[in-house]
Amino acid sequence: MDGGFQTQYEKNRKTILASQEICAICGKPVNKKLKFPNPLSPSIDHIIPIAKGGHPADIENLQLTHLKCNQAKATKVVFENNKNLSKQSETISNRVLPQSMNWATYTV
Repeated sequence: MDGGFQTQYEKNRKTILASQEICAICGKPVNKKLKFPNPLSPSIDHIIPIAKGGHPADIENLQLTHLKCNQAKATKVVFENNKNLSKQSETISNRVLPQSMNWATYTV
């Protein structure tokens, strides 16, 4: 990650770790006591991968995942096609975050 974004990324990473509990990919709880390289340890995923033009540090492009879920997603871009999103969402700041998504059916 570019050094110019590292400070912003770290701040947003801490915010996400403090405010989110559920893996945005599989929908299961993330145990924040687990440490890397445990596959169920917390990981911060870029919703739109940097390799696909996603912002490296924007909080709206970051989400909590399990390490194994993030690694399985890799550089895929996923879309949520759920009409009941508000029932599965939590408001943080001024945005709505999906608590889970079936990304396997929405890859490009």
